[in-house]
Amino acid sequence: MNAGSLVRLVVLSAIWGGSFFLIRVGAPALGPVLLMEARVVLAALFLAVVGLWWRRPLMWRAHWRHYLILGLVNSALPFLLIGYAALALPASVMAILNATAPMWGAIIAASLRTAPLSGRTLAGLVLGVVGVVLLVGFDAAAMRPGAGLAIAASLGAAFSYALASNYAKSARSVEPFANAHGSMWGASLLMAPALFFVPAPALPDVGIAAVVLALGVVCSGIAYLLYFRLIGDIGAAPALTVAFLIPLFGVWWGWLFLDEAVGWSTLGGAAAVIVGTALVTGFSPRLLMPFSRALSREPE
Repeated sequence: MNAGSLVRLVVLSAIWGGSFFLIRVGAPALGPVLLMEARVVLAALFLAVVGLWWRRPLMWRAHWRHYLILGLVNSALPFLLIGYAALALPASVMAILNATAPMWGAIIAASLRTAPLSGRTLAGLVLGVVGVVLLVGFDAAAMRPGAGLAIAASLGAAFSYALASNYAKSARSVEPFANAHGSMWGASLLMAPALFFVPAPALPDVGIAAVVLALGVVCSGIAYLLYFRLIGDIGAAPALTVAFLIPLFGVWWGWLFLDEAVGWSTLGGAAAVIVGTALVTGFSPRLLMPFSRALSREPE
């Protein structure tokens, strides 16, 4: 393991944080359904090419049900909810609300009696609620028309990600790349019928087409490859530190490209949600030791 893993971690966080900015731009132009269908189709095609190059078959006959379930709860449903939320909420608020996924995961696990709530986890959940209250109660974005349903949709997307996480723990073991590739095809199939119920949009301009391409290829396809590389290099637990950086990049991109206001409620809500996530996930600074050792290693 070398310092390149730290670079990959930051790049991955920037990419996934940037997806909220891209969705905020693309959803009003194309609508949530078309935007997200294009995203998963492009991601599936990109990963199909990579799979052919790496010679990693999907084995559809054995795992098609698994791919459909994972595609529903980890892609189709949360993507559509985030797309709907983007019609009313800033990218920064969506990124912060999305970071509540581990907290929902802890609640689901406790309700299923697979992981009892410890004092540390409860403290994390309380901080998460405080963060959401700061955003919803004091952020000017929460006062816009339709913001209430958009906030509920963002939290619903985080809940869906938590469902996917709990499902993956109990599902049949499938190779990680196949999970990503197969779930993109599953999400594509599940969302396709919804296209018949939305009006056909005008032909997108070059900017919107670039947004769609970036969402599908970069924020889904390349991001998955970076994530799996991190897991292989440093393990699953340290790789999950990406969850703490995504809201920061989400706020940064929204401020930089969309001129979104970053007030005390945004910063306070983000801080509370990030610390709450760290408590719920059992994050320890020791997880960063591989990075510090790599950075301090003398060049050979």
